[in-house]
Amino acid sequence: MTKMSPLLLRARETLKIEIAALEGLIERLGPEFEEAVNLLFSCQGKVVLAGMGKSGLIAQKIAATLTSTGTPSLFLHAGESSHGDLDLKNYQLTSMS
Repeated sequence: MTKMSPLLLRARETLKIEIAALEGLIERLGPEFEEAVNLLFSCQGKVVLAGMGKSGLIAQKIAATLTSTGTPSLFLHAGESSHGDLDLKNYQLTSMS
């Protein structure tokens, strides 16, 4: 039998960890998930994602993914959202932060 390289051992262990994390999500999936999906689905305007720091980077990626899959969305930096420069109050929006 061939000895497995440390790289393959680590890759397999990483996959086992990720699989366990995904299996753990099954029990945590509840009505809040359905509510969030329905909210996004019923949005008549754009979805606005806000955040700053790491959560801002994640929000930017989610906004890009939503837009590329047909849900109009944009990212708004949480620190700049209070200035009102974008006049967002005049649009139909669903916000996530």
